[in-house]
Amino acid sequence: MQFQFNSDSSVMGTESVATRIEAMMRDKLARFEDRLTRVEVHVSDENAHKHGADDKTCTIEARPRGGRPIGVTEHASKVDDAARKAANTMAQRLERVLGKEARHKHDARPDKVM
Repeated sequence: MQFQFNSDSSVMGTESVATRIEAMMRDKLARFEDRLTRVEVHVSDENAHKHGADDKTCTIEARPRGGRPIGVTEHASKVDDAARKAANTMAQRLERVLGKEARHKHDARPDKVM
């Protein structure tokens, strides 16, 4: 699974933030790792120079093998909190989408014997 981290210029300490968020995402999404080709994380500060409640945004896009991309967005007052909320939401969404796929897989039809 490839991991790509993107942030805007208003998010401070990008290298350490990227390392922390990547480790947290890999841990949270580990059980889906063999079914995902890439995970993209976008972190931004919506109103960069002003302070406000829930102004940090984390958007995650996961790309399942052979499937359509799945995206989630969460807001919080801190970048790490937004990333944690987004990772939890993504894990739930992947469980719903990929779990249904696994549950509804049918075995090949046995040959009829006459």
